[in-house]
Amino acid sequence: MICGVDEAGRGPIAGPVYAAAVILDPARRVNGLADSKVLTPERREVLAGRIKERAVAWAVAHASVEEIDRINILRASLLAMRRAVEGLKIKPGEAWIDGNMCPDLPCPARAIVDGDATHKPISAASILAKTARDAEMCALHDRFPQYGFDQHKGYATPEHLEAVGRLGPCEIHRRSFRAVGVFYQGNLFSMAESLRTRGYRLYCEAMKLSSSVKPLADFDYRARRLKREYADVFASREAVSHVDLVRTLLRDARAQWKDKTKT
Repeated sequence: MICGVDEAGRGPIAGPVYAAAVILDPARRVNGLADSKVLTPERREVLAGRIKERAVAWAVAHASVEEIDRINILRASLLAMRRAVEGLKIKPGEAWIDGNMCPDLPCPARAIVDGDATHKPISAASILAKTARDAEMCALHDRFPQYGFDQHKGYATPEHLEAVGRLGPCEIHRRSFRAVGVFYQGNLFSMAESLRTRGYRLYCEAMKLSSSVKPLADFDYRARRLKREYADVFASREAVSHVDLVRTLLRDARAQWKDKTKT
């Protein structure tokens, strides 16, 4: 028997990462299975109920924020996948894993890129992992309502980043992610709220610019625009160490791109 395996929550800056494993029953089909990302929340919930009712076996597991920060998000995702497979009441003959890497499993495994869109067992796993994680983030919203976890589920939306800049991270934010870890460098916590919020937004914008692929001239133009838009932060004595982080980020990104254009 084949089980599909997928994770949910590698990208967010807050909350645990989830994974699910599903062995579908060929005699009890579940129509409409697809990559969870292309389904509406309402449709995912309906399908999750049908999967649990009709599957031969299914299991959901997670890796905590503490584990993510300790071993990194990739290894934590693989750990959650392994826990999900080990949680099945029936040992599968083979596991189909969404992506290009397989966790260490007690059965043969095959990695399938975009498998959640092309292989039904993986689609089913993606739906269970996504609905389980969304439910957990809504529960965490009750503990930390000021961040809006019930809306963005921990992803780095503008609203979420605004809240983090205003309030600072809480205990379920992933310190190993740069958008959170920056609070534990420099002096963001010592700044006045308005300056801290703008300083944090500056850092996030610089990080986004540094990770995007653009012509060098476009990079330079956008970097100059950032400096104009956040001139108050660059001019503030309170923000000196934070601005140094931003300058270093942009300088290193520019140097890497310049090197690439030479090769």
